[in-house]
Amino acid sequence: MEKPFEYDKSRQPANSAFKQQKLPGHYLRLTATAVLSIFFTTGLFCLCVGIILILSAKSTKKIEVNYTKLCADCHELRDDASKFRKACTCSIPFNLPEKMKGNVYMYYKLYGFYQNLYRYVLSRSNAQLMSKNIMDVHGCDPFKMSEDKIPFIPCGAIANSMFNDTIILSYNLHSSEHIQVPMLKYGLTWWTDKYVKFQNPVSSNLADQFEGSAKPPSWSVPIYELDRDDPGNNGFLNEDFIVWMRTAAFPTFKKLYRRLSREHYFKEGLPAGNYSFNISYITRFQGEKSVVLSTLTWSGGDSLFLGLVYTVTGALTWLSAFAIMAVYLMLKNRKENLSL
Repeated sequence: MEKPFEYDKSRQPANSAFKQQKLPGHYLRLTATAVLSIFFTTGLFCLCVGIILILSAKSTKKIEVNYTKLCADCHELRDDASKFRKACTCSIPFNLPEKMKGNVYMYYKLYGFYQNLYRYVLSRSNAQLMSKNIMDVHGCDPFKMSEDKIPFIPCGAIANSMFNDTIILSYNLHSSEHIQVPMLKYGLTWWTDKYVKFQNPVSSNLADQFEGSAKPPSWSVPIYELDRDDPGNNGFLNEDFIVWMRTAAFPTFKKLYRRLSREHYFKEGLPAGNYSFNISYITRFQGEKSVVLSTLTWSGGDSLFLGLVYTVTGALTWLSAFAIMAVYLMLKNRKENLSL
């Protein structure tokens, strides 16, 4: 006769409500009215937020000037390798039909520049940028060292391709008087970039700290001379450099270049009138380049993406609610007919 199976009571869970699953349970059973109320309320909320965001984005003032063809002479000059380093400046007049009130920001916009390539994104040395080891060029292929085996500072493909056109905005106060619009070159970066991800060596003389290094091949000056007017805006803490090093996700993008200093004639913003961009054209590539002047609102810039997302989500939610209501009414009428 077989011996009956006996459980090992030493492994039996304690006789508690939690371990024996005796806790009270609640089964959520929503009525059709509750479900439809949730759908209609959510859809209404998304539609309202979407419309508000779209109206806010539409209220921004923006003007864009594409200078790729307007500076064609400078572009062609870059095709001649012997004249690649030769300075070339082009002036582009334009008219601002309406006043730009408040803070005004200047961006450079690139079309067809792919910063999202995998090898391009990885081609940098964070240890070098944080000054933990400025001679560390690990991971910076193919821009690690010069032909003389001197390490590049900064190294990597991102740094080497840095946007380095110089853009100056001038205002035609009178027919014969042109004044340079005061623009600020600080306050452009994220706080985490400026004070966490990028650091200069602790030294009063950056040139001594970067001795024994070479500038990237496409740069005209070493990193410690990026801003000769402001010593604090040099090295890895140069704000134009930090802005460029944050790579863009799409091939068409714009990055903050300057912001308006609200003083003298520009206390309230940019007045309507005639202006001109004076551009020292240095960088060339197969895409296009533009300058953008824009104001901002509480919700950001002129992008309609977020507002459209909310609006479409709200519309789809309402359509789903009507579909659910139609199915519910059909089944309810069928059930009533069967009961008769």
